[in-house]
Amino acid sequence: MTLELVTQNKIAGGWHKQYTHVAKTLGGCNMRFAIYLPPQASSSHPVPVVYWLSGLTCTDENFMQKAGALKMAAELGIAIVAPDTSPRGEGVPDDENGSYDFGLGAGFYLNATQAPWNQHYHMYDYIVDELPALIEATFPVSSQRAIAGHSMGGHGALTIAFKNAERYSSVSAFSPICNPMNCPWGQKAFSNYLGNDRTMWEAYDASVLFANAESAVPVLVDQGEADQYLAEQLKPETLEAAAKRGGHTLTLNRHEGYDHSYYFISSFIDEHLRFHAQFFKGL
Repeated sequence: MTLELVTQNKIAGGWHKQYTHVAKTLGGCNMRFAIYLPPQASSSHPVPVVYWLSGLTCTDENFMQKAGALKMAAELGIAIVAPDTSPRGEGVPDDENGSYDFGLGAGFYLNATQAPWNQHYHMYDYIVDELPALIEATFPVSSQRAIAGHSMGGHGALTIAFKNAERYSSVSAFSPICNPMNCPWGQKAFSNYLGNDRTMWEAYDASVLFANAESAVPVLVDQGEADQYLAEQLKPETLEAAAKRGGHTLTLNRHEGYDHSYYFISSFIDEHLRFHAQFFKGL
């Protein structure tokens, strides 16, 4: 598979690079991702990877440029991969009204079953299978993976980790959409991408999956108490209830005064990277 280098910048002794490639799982879209390789990464010393999934309207650049994560990643010897949030390009359908919460920039990390979305919107397969295979075949990284995200990306990280516990050593999220079946963002996305059969939605609802999981990887969630989306869209209490029903451990930290922005993420991203590092072997 051909990769095209778009940008590269040295930071904290390592390299931040953006690449584009043709994604087969997304119907042949030309997709961009970013990777940070810490100074420890080499062919003789492959490093573990944290996959970061961003929220509505975002690209790879939001996290890599705003979160302030790369210095700690360099210190810990962890690579970070940040994909886009949806398929893009000519022929990829978008919300007919150009809304921010559906279509381009809002792929919800699922496999769409409804036309016209099902031709390109298979972000679940892209994140779980195609992108890690590409990363591990191309860069000096190991097969040790963790996954994390924010908002819609937090939803994606949690659901992917709960459905693929054997592929990830840990999962963390900032301000995740915990119960999309029962919030406006999720209901809009799921009804269009998956149809109106709510039993199909359960496969992409973190609270449902967590409650029913036989086992789960370690889970860390941070939530700002001043988040404008907290009550209507995020519903962290549903994830807490799911942990109790499933008999799982959940670390949920609530922070007074913090909102939904990258000011919040940048305040606690070091703790998330340290959390993942403790479950990587050899660090």
